[in-house]
Amino acid sequence: MITAGLDVGALTIKAVVLKDSEILGYENIPATAYAVQSSHQVMDKLLGQLNLSYEEIDYCVSTGYGRQIIPFAQANMSEISCHGKGAHFLHPLVRTIIDIGGQDYKAIRVKEDGSLEAFLMNDKCAAGTGRSLEIGAESLGVEISELGPLSLEAKEPVRLVFICSSLMAIEVKQMVLEGKNMADIAGGINDLTARRVASIVRRLPPKKEIVLTGGVAKNVGVIISLERELGARLVQLPVDPQIVGALGAAVIAKEKADVGNS
Repeated sequence: MITAGLDVGALTIKAVVLKDSEILGYENIPATAYAVQSSHQVMDKLLGQLNLSYEEIDYCVSTGYGRQIIPFAQANMSEISCHGKGAHFLHPLVRTIIDIGGQDYKAIRVKEDGSLEAFLMNDKCAAGTGRSLEIGAESLGVEISELGPLSLEAKEPVRLVFICSSLMAIEVKQMVLEGKNMADIAGGINDLTARRVASIVRRLPPKKEIVLTGGVAKNVGVIISLERELGARLVQLPVDPQIVGALGAAVIAKEKADVGNS
């Protein structure tokens, strides 16, 4: 059986194809304002690599912000359930998932079978999200991909006062003008993200094992800061952490197809 999952996020769109319980492939492209068109683009690209057609997909589930408008998906599910299923598929001992997306972040706790047990997410403020880190990197004058490695060189990470992303950007620019060490500022930006995210994780509260998903999981500085805040090591996943939601959608697609066939 071949199933697919599609995660239509705020900054990127991800697709995963499973054959039974094996990952055949995955793809990740930047999101645009046209979710349906972008969804076709990422799926076309992935299916082309796998030499498959849409007709060969037995079941497709979509998730993310644009999940309800994807024409080739038979069902849609919340990204909370999909990240739980995806992380559990990759590491069955995982019980807590921290998902930091482009515009929000969530703390998710799952049961032994990967089904949702509890969750919390940020409210109106974008501080602690992927976009907030982008703003911090732009204010520092570096690429977002440089923020993690640069922060590892920090001797005395600054402690940023302002939580709001816009005010944080002003604070960072002021520190740059004052000649503060770039690595120390990068460390402060990552620490601010970790403090914001850890606050909702502790309220959940978490159960071990804990994993970080989403694009921010590629930032080694945030991982180290989160581990320090939570007093726990985070599980490292064997695939791109950005595709976990799409993977979970593909796993749920398999479950739905199995029920339909039975």
